[in-house]
Amino acid sequence: MLELRGIHWKTPENEEIVKGIDLVIPKGELTVITGPNGGGKTSLAKIIAGLYTPSEGQILLNREDITHWDITKRARGGIAYAFQQPVRFKGLSVRDLLELSAGETLEEARLCTMLSTVGLCAQEYMDRQVDASLSGGEGKRIEIATVLFRRDAQVLVFDEPEAGIDLWSFTNLIDAFESLKKEGGRTLVIISHQERIMEIADHIAVVADGTVRSFGKRDEILPSLLAGERCALCPIGDSGKEAC
Repeated sequence: MLELRGIHWKTPENEEIVKGIDLVIPKGELTVITGPNGGGKTSLAKIIAGLYTPSEGQILLNREDITHWDITKRARGGIAYAFQQPVRFKGLSVRDLLELSAGETLEEARLCTMLSTVGLCAQEYMDRQVDASLSGGEGKRIEIATVLFRRDAQVLVFDEPEAGIDLWSFTNLIDAFESLKKEGGRTLVIISHQERIMEIADHIAVVADGTVRSFGKRDEILPSLLAGERCALCPIGDSGKEAC
C-alpha cells in the first residue's frame, strides 16, 4: 500500500503546486489519477517516484516512511517510474536498457515480447542507441517497456503513457495493463485523461488545483466524469470529449 499524508510541494520559485494531498493507493490494484492540465498530477507522480521531495507531509510504502528516499533508493525499494518525457542514454542500446530493467540477459524472443507490447519490432530496435536518434514516441514506448517488465518493482508509475502512442500500440498497452492486473501483486498508478485507461482502473482519483477533489472505485467516479458533472475539474465530459 502506498499512502500520501498531507503532501505539499512548491516550485523553486515558491509557487505551491501540491496543496495538502491525502491519498491511499491500494496495494495490487490499478489507480488512475486524472484531472485538468496544471492541476498537480505530474508533480504528484514525481513526488511518488522521488524526483521531488515534498515540502510537507509523509509518504509511506507498506507502512515504511520513504519521504526522504531519493529516486535511486526508491527504485531499489521497488518503485518504477515512466517519465512523461523519456530520458536519453547516450552509448546505451535498447537491448542494454531492457536487460538492465529485467535484471537478466534476454534472448531475442523475450526482447520481441517486450517491444511488441509497445508496438515496436525487436529486430529494428534492439541494437538502436537510446539517444536523440529516437523520436519522442519511440523513446516513450521503450521506457514504458522497461517499467512493464521490471520484475522487482512493487509499484509501477506511468505518467500519461498514451502520449506519442498510436492506436494499435495503445490497444497493446491496455492489454499489458490488464495482464498485470490479472497477475496481481503489483500496484499500478497511471496519470491519464484517457477513458479507455480509466475503464480498466480499480480506483480513480481526480486531482485539481493541487488537491484530491474525489477518490473512489471506478464505478463510483467514472460515470460522473463522463456525464460532465465534473467538467470543471477534468477535461472529460461534454466539453472535453473531443480533446480526450
